[in-house]
Amino acid sequence: MAAFFAVVKKELGSVLRDRTIVISILIQLFIASFSSGLLLGMLSLYDADTIMRFSGAGIRIGVVGEAGNPLASFLTERGLTIQTYPTLTEAQAAFYQGEVLALVDTPRDAAGLTEIKLYLPDSDTVSSLIRMVIQEPLKQYENHLRAQRGIEVRYADLQGKPATSFEFLYSVLIPMLMFFPAFVAGSMSIDGITEEVENKTLQTLLSAPLTASGMVGAKIAAAVILAILQCLAWLTLLQLNGIEIQNKGWILLLALIVAGITSTSAALSAVFLQDRERSQFIYSLLLLAGVGLSTLLNLSPITTLSRLAVGDAYTGGWNVMVFAVIFAGLYFTLLRTSRRLMV
Repeated sequence: MAAFFAVVKKELGSVLRDRTIVISILIQLFIASFSSGLLLGMLSLYDADTIMRFSGAGIRIGVVGEAGNPLASFLTERGLTIQTYPTLTEAQAAFYQGEVLALVDTPRDAAGLTEIKLYLPDSDTVSSLIRMVIQEPLKQYENHLRAQRGIEVRYADLQGKPATSFEFLYSVLIPMLMFFPAFVAGSMSIDGITEEVENKTLQTLLSAPLTASGMVGAKIAAAVILAILQCLAWLTLLQLNGIEIQNKGWILLLALIVAGITSTSAALSAVFLQDRERSQFIYSLLLLAGVGLSTLLNLSPITTLSRLAVGDAYTGGWNVMVFAVIFAGLYFTLLRTSRRLMV
C-alpha cells in the first residue's frame, strides 16, 4: 500500500507542473466565484426585466395612433422610447428608414375588434429581443381592451425569480461545475499512464512492490481525489454566492463516481493505445458521445444531479447507485486489461 500511496502523492504533486490542468482549475474557480454575475449575464439573454434595466431606453418603438394611445402609455411605462405616428404610411416610412426598431399598429375591424400588427427588423437577434421586452406591455393592452368590454381574467400572482434563472442554475451551472473536474480527471489519467510508457519509466515503477493494475489504480485515485476536492471547493463557493443546493452528500458522491467513470474510461484507452495523442482523441470522442447520449435518457448524470440539487423527492441514493454499478464494471474491465502495459 505504501507504493500505491507514493504514486498517488507523485501524481497530485505533478498537477502543479501541468499548465493545462492548472488553467482549467482557474477557469472553474472563476465560474464558481462569480456564479451570481454569470447568472445575471445569462438571464439577460432570456429575462426582459434584465434587458430593460441596462438597455431599455435605447429600444425605439413606433406606434400608430395618437400620443394618448393606451398601448403607447404601457410601452412608455416599460421604459421604452416611443414615437407615435398619425398614419400607418408615415410609420412604415420611419420604420424602413431606421428611425424606429419596430412598429406596432392596432387597427380595428368592422366588428370593432382590435388586431395587433407588429413589424420587426430582419435581424433575428434584434427581433427576439424586441419580442421579449414588449410582451408585458402587449399583455397589459390586451387586459385593457378586455376591461373595456367587461371581460374579467384572473391571473395567479406568482412571486420569485423567473423560471429561466432556475433552469440555468440547476440544469447548466451546477452540473457543469460538478462534472467538469471529472472530464479533467480523465485527461489527467491518460497523461499519467502514457507518460510512464513514453518515458520508459514503467518498468522502473513496477520494480517496486506494485502491480500494473495497482499503478493504474493509483493514477485514477489521484485524478478522482483532485476532482472531488474541486467539487467541494465549488460547492462552497456556490453556497457563498447565496445559491441553495440540496443533497450535497449525494451530489459529491455522484461527482466522485462520474470522475471514476471518466478516469477509468480514459485509462482503458491509454492501456490499449499506449500513446498520449491517440488516447486523448479517443477519450474526447467517447466523452462527447457519452454526454450527447445521456441527454436523450431520463436517467443521466446531468439529470440526476439537477434533481438532487433542487431536492426532488423521487431522486436519491438509488439513482446514484446505478452509476456506481457502471463504474464498478468499467474498473473490473480495466483490472483485467491493465496487464497489456507489460507487453
